Amino acid sequence: MLIRSARPSDLPLLQDMERAAGEPFRALGMAAIADDDPLPLDLLEDYRRAGRAWVAVDDADRPVGYLIADEVDGAAHIEQVTVHPSAARRRLGSGLIDHLARWAAGRGLDALTLTTFRHVPWNAPYYARLGFRVLDDAELTDGLRKIRAAEAEHGLDRWPRVCMRRDAPHTDRTPRPAGAERQR
Repeated sequence: MLIRSARPSDLPLLQDMERAAGEPFRALGMAAIADDDPLPLDLLEDYRRAGRAWVAVDDADRPVGYLIADEVDGAAHIEQVTVHPSAARRRLGSGLIDHLARWAAGRGLDALTLTTFRHVPWNAPYYARLGFRVLDDAELTDGLRKIRAAEAEHGLDRWPRVCMRRDAPHTDRTPRPAGAERQR
């Protein structure tokens, strides 16, 4: 799998991907999620320009998955991660998340965070398998509280939602004496 930074020409494809990935929510009685508009092109462009938009591409260099992220309270916050249904079950989502984890570690960020639906099988249960844990209210940072408030205002709280966190691996920047081995 190749992951690269998103290009301007990719952005309309990300919107199409978002629409396609929303369709399975209908079967769960969540038509409002399926019908929700994808992020606007100007916002996707802001993420791209900031260097916080990545795509997983197929052999023809066409995006089949994407991830956009923010920095929130010392963590890399996954704003959106989506895989086109035609490319599902190929570990593209986890590959994008692992890519973000490396990006976060290189910037000294403590963790990855996200908000998601608690009971949707490809949401919280999936992220738990990838090492994320549900945060209780006392663990929420101010930034995560603001994100959840915005989601509630957008109507997402019609279904149970959670904030999740996975600690990011840290890059060892401590110089070692010549010949010293890194301990594991």
